Amino acid sequence: VFGPEALFPFAPERKYTPVDAPKEKLFALRNHLGFSRSVIVQATCHGSDNRALVDALTASEGTARGVAVLRKDITDAELQELDRAGVRGVRFNFVKRLVDTTPKEVYREIAERVVRLGWHIVVYFEAQDLEDLTPFLVSLPGIVVVDHMGRPDVPAGAQSASFAAFRTLMADHENIWVKVSCPERLTAAEPPYDDVVPFARTLVEAFPDRVLWGTDWPHPNMKSHMPDDGVLVDVIPKIAPTPALRRALLVDNPMRLYWPEEIGGRS
Repeated sequence: VFGPEALFPFAPERKYTPVDAPKEKLFALRNHLGFSRSVIVQATCHGSDNRALVDALTASEGTARGVAVLRKDITDAELQELDRAGVRGVRFNFVKRLVDTTPKEVYREIAERVVRLGWHIVVYFEAQDLEDLTPFLVSLPGIVVVDHMGRPDVPAGAQSASFAAFRTLMADHENIWVKVSCPERLTAAEPPYDDVVPFARTLVEAFPDRVLWGTDWPHPNMKSHMPDDGVLVDVIPKIAPTPALRRALLVDNPMRLYWPEEIGGRS
């Protein structure tokens, strides 16, 4: 969710300024698409000011969970407040065009604190940075969720060495999950993004209990086109072709990660 800026100003250090995309529009879209729950990820344009996120989580009455961005000096009391609001993860962003560099030691200290709350860690990076980041990623405690399939090089193909390295990372480390999301950002073609399907389907079929999906609404910084969220939903049966795979992707996995108390996994 972005803003509204009049209530929740954007961070001075932001790399982009979006239009308002408040909680009301998110929930209306969610209902239109036919989903009953959502996970809201803190946007870089809001920095570590999670007020817009918390406001949306509170308004959701338990039907949304959150992934926050944290400053290194956050207090235990503030962490507890975020947890009570419905935050269940922290995001570490390594995409240099979106954020300033943060030392990995800072991220590791934050990770060690949030896993005590039962949270997980979301990491965002590009494919060319995987080799450099791998030692850090495998050192993190708890569950680590990789955003957008690690932004693979789609023109190189799903059989490329770089995507094979990502599959090996997941195969070797069972705590690493992945979001099979954002074909609109990864495609080298046009909708319906069929060139991205082999990447996502490979991951869904190989790691069915460690995949997540999302639309990435409201799609900031899209230069080529503004995606239709209905078209993104239509990609789901292409990447998860059986009812069992779709249930794992859309229900079972997000419930385990974000609503474990409803399935007996969190007190």
